[in-house]
Amino acid sequence: MSSLLLCSTPVHGHVTPLLTVSSALVAAGHDVRFLTGARYRRAVEQTGARWVPLPAEADYDDRDMDAAFPGRTGRSGADGARWDLQHIFLDPAPSQLAAVDAQLRAEPTDAVLVESLFLGAMLLLCRPAGERPPVINLGIVPLGLRSRDTAPFALGIPPMPGPVGRLRNALLTWTADRFVFAALQRAAEEMARTVVGAELRTAVMNYPATADAVVQLTVPEFEYLRSDLTVPVHFVGPVSLAAASATPEPEWWDDLDGRCPVVHVTQGTVANGDLEELVLPTMRALEGRDLLVVASTGGREVPRSLALPANARIASYLPYDRLLPRTDVLVTNGGYGGVHYALAHGVPVVAAGSTEDKAEVSARVAWSGAGLRVRPGAGGVAPARIRRAVDRLLSQPSYRENARRLGAAISAAPGPAGIEPVLRDLVAARAA
Repeated sequence: MSSLLLCSTPVHGHVTPLLTVSSALVAAGHDVRFLTGARYRRAVEQTGARWVPLPAEADYDDRDMDAAFPGRTGRSGADGARWDLQHIFLDPAPSQLAAVDAQLRAEPTDAVLVESLFLGAMLLLCRPAGERPPVINLGIVPLGLRSRDTAPFALGIPPMPGPVGRLRNALLTWTADRFVFAALQRAAEEMARTVVGAELRTAVMNYPATADAVVQLTVPEFEYLRSDLTVPVHFVGPVSLAAASATPEPEWWDDLDGRCPVVHVTQGTVANGDLEELVLPTMRALEGRDLLVVASTGGREVPRSLALPANARIASYLPYDRLLPRTDVLVTNGGYGGVHYALAHGVPVVAAGSTEDKAEVSARVAWSGAGLRVRPGAGGVAPARIRRAVDRLLSQPSYRENARRLGAAISAAPGPAGIEPVLRDLVAARAA
């Protein structure tokens, strides 16, 4: 049995996959402490782990990110990614590291497992390997490791093969370092010198390259090829798929009777404060079509004044294990978990993400051939573009075939069990 520290920022899409990891590690006999926000205490304890609170200055309520971070409103694209990385993820890093250090002093720790945007780990990894436990990066967002074969992370730009592609990537990396993320990098470097007394050895979003191993929660078929990796990357597949759900079926459930295609539209479990971002534009785009548009509010109460088209249905929660087998197309803002839910069931995807990691997820959807990417404009996502994308996915079999190909790879992947051998080897190597 190993003593493990699991760390996550207090954001639903980051905590949720780590809850599955926590359950698997506890079931394997490990002693797990889980460092995250107060909102997730009960969920953590239900996995059998011990909940450890983040310091107040590193904790926030992710149910309304724009209220928690007022300067975030209205930002998208590279500007939105840059702002989020600085204020939501980098600024709390010193407090996160202090909490990690307190746990390392409190009791022996064989390994620290962190999700990719817990940037306190970036500071921890500035220390020599002999002064810290092994660190495993858990890839709950698309792989951000730098490579001559890929564009810089957060820009949402897919690969271009050959020498021309590598030249393009080098120019994009230079441009991103010099202009797009220069201020973020300077802040991270100064933070490392001030907090740890060491130099940051790489770009902020490339910090997992300094970990002892990366466990990426997807399959190789959904990730860009890199020929120059310097850290072991282990693909285990998604860890949080739709298991048997106790969520009751809404009163309109019998409308999903197979007589017409079903399009499920979702803004995820957090970004549901304004359904005009994607849910309502999709309903308007497909109004009058011979299909059914189904949406959920991610737990928020359905507005009583909400007027829906005749072919649209909505509920606070939906039983995904029963919905996805009946779904023909998913329209999503690009959450990593939600896209994998769909692909695991062979459902093609329309992805419209432009913030955080969602632009990268959306780019991979199109690159893999399992769906289409719809880029939001200044006024949001244009209904006409959604309509055209849905029509293509319903009429061209190649998208469903590629989604099923990815679904087969996901089914064959080990899931959370695949973390155990990586952990075992690292702990054994450190002990030796």
